[in-house]
Amino acid sequence: MAVNMSLLKNEMPAQSAEVRNKNFLEVTLGYTKEQAVDEAKRCLNCKNRPCVTGCPVQIDIPEFIKEVAEGNFEEAFQVISRSSSLPAVCGRVCPQESQCEAKCVRGIKGEPVAIGRLERFVADYHNANSKTKVQKPVSNGHKAAVIGSGPSGLACAGDLARKGYEVTIFEALHLAGGVLVYGIPEFRLPKAIVQKEINALKDMGVTIQTNVVIGKTLSIDELMEDYGFEAVFVGSGAGLPNFMNIKGENLKGVYSANEFLTRINLMKAYKENAMTPIQRGSKVTVVGGGNVAMDAARCAKRLGAEVSIVYRRTEKELPARLEEVEHAKEEGIQFSFLTNPLEVKGSEDGWVKGLVCQKMELGEPDASGRQRPVAIPGSEFIVDADCVIISIGTSPNPLIKATTKGLETQKWGGIIAEEGTGLTSRTGVYAGGDAVTGAATVILAMGAGKNAAAAIDEYILGKEK
Repeated sequence: MAVNMSLLKNEMPAQSAEVRNKNFLEVTLGYTKEQAVDEAKRCLNCKNRPCVTGCPVQIDIPEFIKEVAEGNFEEAFQVISRSSSLPAVCGRVCPQESQCEAKCVRGIKGEPVAIGRLERFVADYHNANSKTKVQKPVSNGHKAAVIGSGPSGLACAGDLARKGYEVTIFEALHLAGGVLVYGIPEFRLPKAIVQKEINALKDMGVTIQTNVVIGKTLSIDELMEDYGFEAVFVGSGAGLPNFMNIKGENLKGVYSANEFLTRINLMKAYKENAMTPIQRGSKVTVVGGGNVAMDAARCAKRLGAEVSIVYRRTEKELPARLEEVEHAKEEGIQFSFLTNPLEVKGSEDGWVKGLVCQKMELGEPDASGRQRPVAIPGSEFIVDADCVIISIGTSPNPLIKATTKGLETQKWGGIIAEEGTGLTSRTGVYAGGDAVTGAATVILAMGAGKNAAAAIDEYILGKEK
């Protein structure tokens, strides 16, 4: 494997772009022990610990980094594990640059300490070297249900299990992990790592029931009234894709990013002789500018396509992580900024053959504070494409709302939940993550799951008094 070994302070070894854009192996390869210790020694161990305030799950960052600097890698893992159920995942996919690392004092005049990469190193070291199984806590005699096995559900389940609760996770798909398994590609987050994190929860006594669609197979009311669950956490995510509602979106060769990525990530459609089909387009256009758009584009590239991304604002406004944008560019993906699709053109037999677009310019700021894109009259043009992937966001599935009487939601479908606890309009029912906020980050979803677990514990034990 060709590896790019150029290391500037906190850079990691990685597959070279011309090699990795043809395979689904992990792009970045992780620190060596020596690199991890050297990076950890850059930490100033600040008294006021600003990095911790930037972490949604409040990991004791200075303490775990101090252990790494001293070569105590397993001790560092134990520090992280007090706050996070998914360290190997978070070390890979969390936007540390806008959270903990954004608060790092080192970053004021130079590079912040690479907190995320150190977290990944510590978790990978533990997974490779530890032979000790997680011990199941003593039962406290109470039951709680978790709907969804994505980041918020896993975090909630883990914290409740540590407190002695009998926890059952109900997952709609055939495999646990939620967006971690169906949404994020193998080259960013190997699925074996997700499975290790889930197995650790099982060792703690968490039961996971797959192929159970809450709202169809069972309702929330049935979980509480017939199955004896004293509280329910809804962490069902936001898996309903949004579309542009333009002409031609129903043509063959048009995918939502959710479907495209699910076929590749969950069903392994990229492998030879895969049972799940996927179109291997020669010219693929992805619409959108978030991390999901980058994931879809980079997957299409690995399937052999010439790939372009169209985005209606400028590069400066791209919501995707800078690292993901840079990786996409290195891998040969083209970007068309200030470009907005108007229509998908099709052939006589109903297949995509092009995308009609219009050039844009930035006008006055909109409600989000970003400049609103304004169409330039007469600037229409056609992009050749035989596959179009729409990646403009997702919404929560309305199934739980429709089958749970008294559960209040936003107009756009998000469950209304109390900030800091996740309590909904239904007594004993809590919610968090993308089901409440819409599509956001793994670590924010985990933070919501942890907050809800604390609130559920207080609610259930409070009934005993």
